[in-house]
Order: sequence, then structure tokens, then C-alpha cells
Amino acid sequence: MKALPRTRSLPALLLAVLALVLATPYAPGASADTSVSAIARALRQGPVYVDPAARDQLSAADADTLAARIKDADKPLFIAVLPAGYPTANLFGGLRAATGVTGLYGIRLGDRFDARADSSVMSVTARQNLVRSVQGEDAKAQLADFTDRALANMGGHAPRSWGGPAGGGGVSGTALITTAAILVAAGAGAYTLVRRNRRRREEEQRAALERLRVVVDEDITAFGEELDRLDFHPSEPGADDAMRADYERALDAYETAKQRMTTARRPEEVRPVTEALEDGRFSLAQLAARRAHRPLPERRPPCFFDPRHGPSVTDATWTPPGGAPRQVPVCAADATRLADGRDPVVREVDTDWGRRPYWDAGPAYGPWAGGYFGGGLLPGLLVGTMLGGLMAAPAYGADYGTGYGDFGGYGSGGYEGGDVSGTDFAPGDFGGGFGDGGGFDGGGDGGGDFGGGF
Repeated sequence: MKALPRTRSLPALLLAVLALVLATPYAPGASADTSVSAIARALRQGPVYVDPAARDQLSAADADTLAARIKDADKPLFIAVLPAGYPTANLFGGLRAATGVTGLYGIRLGDRFDARADSSVMSVTARQNLVRSVQGEDAKAQLADFTDRALANMGGHAPRSWGGPAGGGGVSGTALITTAAILVAAGAGAYTLVRRNRRRREEEQRAALERLRVVVDEDITAFGEELDRLDFHPSEPGADDAMRADYERALDAYETAKQRMTTARRPEEVRPVTEALEDGRFSLAQLAARRAHRPLPERRPPCFFDPRHGPSVTDATWTPPGGAPRQVPVCAADATRLADGRDPVVREVDTDWGRRPYWDAGPAYGPWAGGYFGGGLLPGLLVGTMLGGLMAAPAYGADYGTGYGDFGGYGSGGYEGGDVSGTDFAPGDFGGGFGDGGGFDGGGDGGGDFGGGF
């Protein structure tokens, strides 16, 4: 009879062991030869994945701590810790496609570390600098430093599948009743505070819009003067249908910009205005090329230093004061100035500290610049500048609108970090080899920056 209890306890013991395995928070469904799909499934449920074969690199407690920090920050940061022999061919691209979530992906593979990100979350330059800053550290310190620095500089929000900030366990009925009583007692005061904050925010937005209106009105006036100087008449000798269409698009853009600026009530509503002006200037560039019997220009963003200079003709290296070098689109005149070692002609605007370049003038100019440059281009151009830093702050999007949150190319719609986009992402953001810029894939998007490969 004593054997019977042991016989009945065997299934219960097996179930307990199975439940313990399934409850392991940092490697659900994993094995020593975990597939990319399994890693992706785990990352959709939580920000940190540790392969069973790599548990000596990061303990369960450290993984939980890291995951809690990421969840509390509400950022789309994904961390995977894999064994040294894990296959690396198309590792980042495959993981991003399988996860289907825009974000920043960091992978510790053996004693090597690398990361990739959607451009809407972090620019290539910022991501490369971030990876470089944590090279050579042990796993725990490296992943902690990478996480802290990434959370302070990346955009986007955590995916809903994570279930919100960590540490939110069950709430007792007593706590709910107490909370409800406190909320009822404080309701009138909270309502007053909300109204006061709303009025203050609206006043700040109005002030930002009025400051921004001066710059946009200058742009509209400058574009109108360009139309006048063009001195084109649809019935003039030599004019054809293509020229007339270019001219009509330019006129439409001029009227659209004026109308949209008249109706703008918030800073983010300025972006369609500068988008219209950018379209109009490109139409004028096409018209000028047709009249002079030159090849038509390619569609490029406007000159970074002053969009009134018109469409850029090339990219040039520029280093802001105290910042890192980066490639910016420039007009022919500024390209010549930079090549000669002279300063470009920079668009300056009024600030409380006097005239300053627009990228050092404050948060209201984000939507203005976003309309001209759009897509994932702007964060890379502005990283390290005052406006770039303000745009990365979570409060910026709520108060002013991102002005640059497109996913992909110039002017295209898209996704913010943390959103589910499936396989709709730019392959270049996740391409190249793994580790030290070189790689297993025979490529890399920054070989010179990281020096050599494996």
C-alpha cells in the first residue's frame, strides 16, 4: 500500500518539473539549438532572451532585472544572449522579420556583441557609436550599459504584447477599494489640475507655433520670389506640356503652403506646409532643367543647411560643433564652400539667446524640418544637436509631434518603434555581418568603424 502514493506522485512530479521549465522567463520554448523563430516568439513576450546554452553568460536574476528595466522605460529594446557557435548568417534580418516589431535589437553572441535598429528608433550613426561604447565588457556589465545608454537615446514605445511595465502583479480588492476612494476624494482637485495643465500646454503650443510661423512665412515668401524670378509663361515659345505641368505643380504647392499655414493651430501642423514647399521647389528644378535642355534632376532632399537653397545635388561630410561627422545633403553652392574649407550658409532663426542655427533653436522646429527631410533621414542628420536631443525625449512627441517619424524613405508613411510592421522594414537597417563591423556574412554596415571582422 505504500507504493500507491509514490505511483500517484509520479505524474504530479513530472507536471511540476514541466511547469518549472515552462515558467523559465528568459528562454521559453528554447533549446540548445534554438531557432530564430523561437527566439522571436520569446522576444514578443518579453524584452530579454537567454539561450539555454548561454546561461553562464547571464543569470536568470540578471535577465529579469534587465527585462524589468526595459519594460519600465516603455521602449522597444530587444536583447538576446546566444552561445558562441550560434549561426549568424542573416541573423539580425531574420530575427527582425520573425519578430515583426520595430525596435533596437542587441545580440550578445559568445563574447561578441552587436546591434541593429529600425531607423525610426535609432539612427545608424547613433547605433554604431552605442555598440562601440560597450565593446570589451563582460556580459552582465555590457548588457546593462548598453541598455541604460540605449533607453536614454532611442525612440518608440514597447510592444503591447509585453503587457506593460514590469512588477505589475495582481492587485487585491482592498487596494482597489482604497484607490477608488482616494480617486473620488481627489476628483475635483485632479480635474482642476488637468484643466490647468491643458491650458498651459495649449499656451506653450501657441507660443511655439507663433515663433515657427515667422520662419515658415519667410520660406513661403522666398518660394514666391523664386516663382517670380522664373518668369515663365505657359504660352511662351518653346513651352511644352511637361513644362506647363511642372509650373502648375509649383503654383499649386505655393497656394497649398499658404492655405495650410493659415489654418495651422499646432506646431505639428506645420509639417504639411514645408512638405508642400519641398514639392514645389523640386517642380521648379525640373522646369528649369527642361527649359535649359538639361537632364532632369533626381529627387533628393533639400539642402540641409537651408532648405530655401533648393534640392540638394550631393552629400557632403559635416561636423557640428562638439558632434560627430555625418553625411548631409547639400546644394551645389554649399558643397563648394565645404570643399574649400569655408562655412556653409546656414539658416538661422531667432531664439531667446539670439540668432542660432535652426537645429540649435528649440523643439518647435522639429515639424518644420521634418516636412523638408521626412523619413528616417532627419534623426541621423540631427544626432548630437540640440534639436536632435529634444526630439529623442518622450515628451517631445506629445507636445510637438515627432516631425520625422516616417519609416523608410523620404516622405513615406510608416511605423514608430514598438509597432508591429511584420516584414515591412528597410533591409539595410538590419543587414551586414555580426560583430566588430565585419563578419560572418562577409559584409557589415560599418566595417571601418569597428575594424576588421572574424
